Amino acid sequence: MAEPLKSVLIANRGEIALRIIRACKELGIRSVLVYSEADADSLPVKLADQAICIGPPQSALSYRNANAVLSAARAFNVDAIHPGYGFLSENADFAALCEEEGIVFVGPASEVIRNMGDKIEAKKIARRAGVPTVPGSVGAIAEFSEALAVASEVGYPLLIKAAAGGGGRGMRVVKTAETLEKDLAAIMSEAEVAFGDPSVYIERYLTDIRHIEIQVISDGTTTLHLGERDCTTQRRNQKLIEESPSPVLDAELRTGLAEAAVALCKEVGYRNAGTIEFVFDNIERNYYFIEMNTRIQVEHPVSEEVSGIDLIKLQLQIAGGIPLSLDQSDVVITGHAIECRINAENPDRGFAPQPGTISTFRAPGGFGVRMDTHIESGYTIPPFYDSMIGKLICWGQNREEAIARMIRALDELVIDGVTTTARFHKKILESAEFTSGDFNTAFVTEFMDKEKQAVEVTADDRQNGFVYS
Repeated sequence: MAEPLKSVLIANRGEIALRIIRACKELGIRSVLVYSEADADSLPVKLADQAICIGPPQSALSYRNANAVLSAARAFNVDAIHPGYGFLSENADFAALCEEEGIVFVGPASEVIRNMGDKIEAKKIARRAGVPTVPGSVGAIAEFSEALAVASEVGYPLLIKAAAGGGGRGMRVVKTAETLEKDLAAIMSEAEVAFGDPSVYIERYLTDIRHIEIQVISDGTTTLHLGERDCTTQRRNQKLIEESPSPVLDAELRTGLAEAAVALCKEVGYRNAGTIEFVFDNIERNYYFIEMNTRIQVEHPVSEEVSGIDLIKLQLQIAGGIPLSLDQSDVVITGHAIECRINAENPDRGFAPQPGTISTFRAPGGFGVRMDTHIESGYTIPPFYDSMIGKLICWGQNREEAIARMIRALDELVIDGVTTTARFHKKILESAEFTSGDFNTAFVTEFMDKEKQAVEVTADDRQNGFVYS
């Protein structure tokens, strides 16, 4: 009989650390939190059953310090380590160390993380599983002659991608043959510096796309999907707003995406929560696998809200050897959910980070409104980490209601003392393009260009006396 986890060390910070602490409390699991000196006064530290400082503010010396995390796990005699997202969550070497220590890693096996973290290997696995992939190179590109051969087969424009890249980094578009050799050398050099691995691959560059992903959860035997999330609303390849279901998929496409994601999980022997990411070609209405995130995602609450399933609890139960008590017929997607990532950034100054002290915080409320955050009045946002300070999630019976509820919730949200992206999110949600659902990954950039032009025209008109107040 499976033995549920009794204690879990949380190797993360911020809202995801708090999210895991709450799930542990509801399951009767002792939560142990590691934290840096910068987070000593944070809400997760206050609410965890036990907490220990493992280093200075720099993440390399604390949250990314595998030896420090494992030392804390041994000292507190925990059963498992939950890495959340970021930091050590997709570090195959760390997962392997946990396996060697006999500590459960709340996530897939280290070999799976390694295979799916290598985008070239992941693409090969996807093809074996019969999952569509973007036309391009099968393996790594080592020489210009190989790149030239792929280009002649696929055609321009091309996208050169670092095999070890992620988070929007390690990519370059090649528009013509004249720049291919130079661009190839540049991206290989950048990949070596940024990721310690110069390996790259080449794909056809799709110009009118959406970003759609499938949430999966598996106990190693049963693999379920919780529908799709549409993450097309991005800036510089960084997600801003996520929603489920996607406004552009029909039943056939939705089923195909879900079946492809489940097939890939079975091919790789996946266990725990994960996300299969696809690009969707708006022109040809085809979808292609791009990568797998072998961890819980920032935007997982979107899937929770439309499915009514607590993914963090399932992660912890599966890690303790408890099989899923659900089958696919039990997963019913209801209504529509939208998530806005609230960052401490100034949209009017190039989204510059805004660390500082929050003088007043008031979370929005009401039916269908959820705020996942670790901030509180008087909290000081440290300058050492990601600028996201919360996630606002709204559910509605349909997309129109979810949008209206999110706009209302953003109006209610109060975060004084620092500048955030909340006002920018509201502008996006109120735009005709977003409400129509008909847009692609270039939408935010184009929207910002229009906003900038409008501001410049308004300023000129005021100067010339054409606007009266």
